[in-house]
Amino acid sequence: MSGQRDESRSGADGRRRADGGSRGGVRTERPADASGRVPAPRPGGRAEARRAAQGKGGGRGRSDNGRNDGGRAEGAAAGGRAAARNSRKPKRNVKKIVAWSVAGVLVVLAGTGGAIYYKLNGNIKSFDGDAIAADRPPEAQADANGNKPVNVLLIGSDSRSGKNSDLGGGNEDGARSDTTILLHVYADHKHAVGISIPRDALVTIPRCKLPNGKWTEEKPGQMFNSAFSVGNTETGNPACTQNTVEKLTGIRVDHTIEVNFEGFAAMTQAVDGVDVCLPNDIYEGNINPNLGKKGKIVLPKGKQKVSGQKALDYVRLRHGIGDDSDVGRMKRQQAFLSSMMAKVKGQGLSPTTLLPLADAATKSMTVDPGLDSAKKLMDFALSMKNIDLHDVKFLTAPWRYNGPRIDLVHPAVDNLWKTLLADRTIDGQDATGKQEDAPQTPTAAPETTPPAAPSPAAVDTPVKVAVYNGTTATGLAGKAAETLKAAKVTVTGVATAKNTNKATTTVEYGSGQKANAEKVAALFPGATLTPTSAAGISLVLGKDYAAANASAAPAAGTPAVPAPLPSEVVSEARSADDDICSNVSYG
Repeated sequence: MSGQRDESRSGADGRRRADGGSRGGVRTERPADASGRVPAPRPGGRAEARRAAQGKGGGRGRSDNGRNDGGRAEGAAAGGRAAARNSRKPKRNVKKIVAWSVAGVLVVLAGTGGAIYYKLNGNIKSFDGDAIAADRPPEAQADANGNKPVNVLLIGSDSRSGKNSDLGGGNEDGARSDTTILLHVYADHKHAVGISIPRDALVTIPRCKLPNGKWTEEKPGQMFNSAFSVGNTETGNPACTQNTVEKLTGIRVDHTIEVNFEGFAAMTQAVDGVDVCLPNDIYEGNINPNLGKKGKIVLPKGKQKVSGQKALDYVRLRHGIGDDSDVGRMKRQQAFLSSMMAKVKGQGLSPTTLLPLADAATKSMTVDPGLDSAKKLMDFALSMKNIDLHDVKFLTAPWRYNGPRIDLVHPAVDNLWKTLLADRTIDGQDATGKQEDAPQTPTAAPETTPPAAPSPAAVDTPVKVAVYNGTTATGLAGKAAETLKAAKVTVTGVATAKNTNKATTTVEYGSGQKANAEKVAALFPGATLTPTSAAGISLVLGKDYAAANASAAPAAGTPAVPAPLPSEVVSEARSADDDICSNVSYG
């Protein structure tokens, strides 16, 4: 693939990938020939590069928007891991960074202030906002209380500039990104899900801005991680990755955060290590396939605590475990991030605990202009501090092998994006799960309003209302919104309710809003009034309204409730509080 290092599942590096095959998160094995033997690996790619490095012939070339296309030969590694790291010769070992570890770090900033703010503020770098595409998905709508979901793109870069070269084991030019997660924080800010996007997935790379100010042409059928390399700079192109994710998913990315090797290593040291687990011993030869021997054990079987270089070894580990695939590596990265989040939460969100972590993260962080100050990061962190570990889920976008690459599986992956757009959990529930019809706090008994005339009368005072569909029928919120607008009521947003089994339409109102709530209820015959502790007015539509409006069509901009995700997709998800030894390899 142009501009990419081929880490395909074919070649002499021990990975077993077959052409074709399908699965929704689909596993395939290379078929045996007529004699029952497994065919020999195809030549080229990493195997050929290794032979070249060992003086056995072969070579490699790359090109992508001006990248080196000269077939660079790679130096052979000699000695142990220390010698391999200290060598300034390029190596094939690409240490992957779990950039989304910064998701846990964001909570750090919530407990800081004063002088700490100025210290962190000076660390942060942002990329050019003009490089974000103008043609973007619409922003999510806020509810009556101003709450809305937030989508954060978390990128791990393996730039070899500065100290990253020592940690990454080589000094190859340019920057790459082989770890990307789209983190969806639900509107209730009590649930989140991180979707790993495979680096080898074939996607369309949209028009992206180059360092010289020009824009590239759209390119279909490209490896997903090639977006970050557009422009061939040492800092990479996070804006292009953001543009690609928005085109792929139809979801607006509110914020983008990129972290490099140095930042990741420093963060793991700042929290005094992270607990991980492996199903078998990992040797020097697994970490560095060019070593030419098995070597010593680097990461022993079972539970252990890692930081710095060993943490990098764990999250970038591909060989010697499972089927040697990048899919298995993504599972370990998800497990690592879960463990790191648990570690930070377990230590307590005090400035003493969090300052070193925040300082390490922000020094090696590049963000979008919307997060380009410590205050903005603090505000965002505060919005996520109430998310419980069990309510943070991770999964990989539905996929299947396509020879040496990966195809995203349709319609499963399309339904996943629709699920996020509708702000529903991966098991098909609203962000807060199924709730009781009764309010959370003690209130007076519901008051039934008298039936209203079929045509709405105008409300003579300004009233703002958020509309929620409390049923599984589609289009109801949009229809009710039109009724409110016709009565001169301001609709602040439409969304799916917490409970989609609501029997009776209800107007919920906060302190001082009873008179306005009565006017709203009069527009919907049979609606009941319910005082709550929340501010503002919310109209929650029930089955009675659905029955009276069975032919309602979805209003523009109102997301329909998506079909349930395939069980094999949901079953692959991990919660952040899962056992660290579970679901850490593939094949």
